[in-house]
Amino acid sequence: MAVAVSYCKPSPFLGQFPSHFGRSQCRQVMGTSGQIPRISALFWESKKSVAQQEVDFSLGDFTLTGSAPEDISANQGKPKKISLSVVSSISDVSPSGWDACNLDATGPAKSNPFLTHGFLSCLEESGSAVKETGWMPRHIIAKDESENILGVVPLYLKSHSYGEFVFDHSWADAYYSFGARYYPKLQCCVPFTPVTGPRILLRNTPFKDQVFDIMVSALKDLAAKSQLSSLHITFPSENEWQKLKGKGFLQRIGMQYHWKNRNYKNFDEFLMDMKQSKRKNIRQERKKISAQNLTMKRLRGYEIKARHWDTFYKFYRNTTNNKWGSPYLTREFFHDMGSKMGDQVLLVVAEEGEELVAGALNLIGGDTLFGRLWGCQPRAYYPSLHFEACYYQAIEAAIELNLNTVEAGAQGEHKIQRGYLPVTTYSCHYLMDEGFRTAIEEFLVRESTQVRLVMKLLHDSGPFKEGIELI
Repeated sequence: MAVAVSYCKPSPFLGQFPSHFGRSQCRQVMGTSGQIPRISALFWESKKSVAQQEVDFSLGDFTLTGSAPEDISANQGKPKKISLSVVSSISDVSPSGWDACNLDATGPAKSNPFLTHGFLSCLEESGSAVKETGWMPRHIIAKDESENILGVVPLYLKSHSYGEFVFDHSWADAYYSFGARYYPKLQCCVPFTPVTGPRILLRNTPFKDQVFDIMVSALKDLAAKSQLSSLHITFPSENEWQKLKGKGFLQRIGMQYHWKNRNYKNFDEFLMDMKQSKRKNIRQERKKISAQNLTMKRLRGYEIKARHWDTFYKFYRNTTNNKWGSPYLTREFFHDMGSKMGDQVLLVVAEEGEELVAGALNLIGGDTLFGRLWGCQPRAYYPSLHFEACYYQAIEAAIELNLNTVEAGAQGEHKIQRGYLPVTTYSCHYLMDEGFRTAIEEFLVRESTQVRLVMKLLHDSGPFKEGIELI
């Protein structure tokens, strides 16, 4: 059964707002002054006033309550206070301190490569996620009295909604239609990367729950005192998503397509779990690669040379130019990432003779292979090469590396027939204006019903045999 879906971009809902919205609290918040520098001015005021703004500042000191459990050793004892601050660049944060918070994540989120200091610093240093592109870093850091980092939050002041993969453009339209301003807003995420993972990264101390609560409160206070319309946390872990509901955030769900490794020893064993027609189709698609005299290679770490990145960048630009996309990432980003991320990078390439003709970029996490970008030479069409490079090579790599999951990115129902099934993604939204908040909350309830219905229909039309346990 084929199922067509078009739910991701919210439909307009301007008519649902009562007439008083244009005169509501949203305007009052934008007009008030607070102790925190008005960071919206960094986007909206003159260059002279921008230069006068303090870009790194304290969010205050906080005392942790309660006492440490008796079985906690002295060096794990409770700090009397923690201090929170905002930094304007991740380069102002110790790489080891940031990464220690990421490494202390548990479960599927452990060792997420996109939350490392290396990956995020590549985005900034390459000019990809910077003020000039509408992504002003506003990372929040929590430290104890000994300057040990206890928590970090990747945070950006945004002047648009591009590169987020959770669509709120119609919300912005609604704000402007009623005389309110939606941008700038605060966005807690990994830029240009729809990958689920913790967004409030914490050291695994006995007091991490308290640190979590303090950092969430600081995020909300920062948005309010900075006179912003909203705060958005996109692609958090499910656990964070549930916690944030009780802290005033609106909940939203979306959908992606992931492949699950059921302890397969090889690709053929995976195919045996599929319906005969789907298995036959995949084998036919894979045969087309050799029939076109193409050779597939999987390169990692030092095997990826500068020439590979230069060529892949051309492929990337070809993809963004031909699919209504935007080239968010610079050439320098790919070179920097290859250097900093090492063996966490897996580049699938297709060669025709000695020439590279296509590539697919993946990153390797603790138990997940993350498929990110794809591109090919613009001058020729290679049937089934996209499926081979992005999906089948990723599955083979995951089996070889004993990884549990392949995340193939957002959108694309064609992935289902190739073994990638729908999974739920999450986001949380904190709106300052109560009127807009109520209308958007009602919309999200209706949207979530549609998303869950679509996911059920897609699961029911899946490619696997009856009786196969879909974990």
